[in-house]
Amino acid sequence: MEVPTLYDYYRSSCSWRIRTTLNWKEINYETIPVNLLKDEQKTTEYKAINPFQVVPTLKIDGVTLTQSIAILEYLEETRPGKPLLPKDPIKRALVRSLMQAIVSDTQPITNLRVLKYVEEARRDEWPNHWMTYSFHLIEAQLAATAGEYCIGDEVTFADVCLVPQVFNANRVKVDMTKFPIIQRIYNKCLELKEFNMAYPYRQIDCPDELKEK
Repeated sequence: MEVPTLYDYYRSSCSWRIRTTLNWKEINYETIPVNLLKDEQKTTEYKAINPFQVVPTLKIDGVTLTQSIAILEYLEETRPGKPLLPKDPIKRALVRSLMQAIVSDTQPITNLRVLKYVEEARRDEWPNHWMTYSFHLIEAQLAATAGEYCIGDEVTFADVCLVPQVFNANRVKVDMTKFPIIQRIYNKCLELKEFNMAYPYRQIDCPDELKEK
């Protein structure tokens, strides 16, 4: 059987979600790095693979999939072992609500493409402001839903999406003392090998000065 191939960038939140899920579901895969800082996503070769010119792209089961949430849903539907969506429909809806709060309301306005159009003097202040704003709302939701993880005591896609966003928040110096539930869940998730293996500074394309073993 062909080994899945992930077109990846070590610091991409969207790619990190896929790495974690592949690890969680024990799917072996190969990585092909795409350096976003060098605009490798805009090359003719890569555009032929992913016309959206973003990462991740996952080649699996003879198809090429793009957009991280679509990929997550596909992996859940085709590899139902070790589920990341609860069986209970209310909990599933809560997971998806938190996913959307992160992947639709927060991450897009703080990603690299947006920051390139923000004046240089504001490139830390802008994502700090919007992540802080969103984290206040997410923290309030988690106060009602969290146990060990975002939704009770099960690891779900909500946790898979939250962890990269907290990493990004730390990079732009968001005051995480304001968000104790988010910080606790982040720390708890990184104790799990599947999340730990997906950490940006452990990826093959991470610069040597940042790399962790």
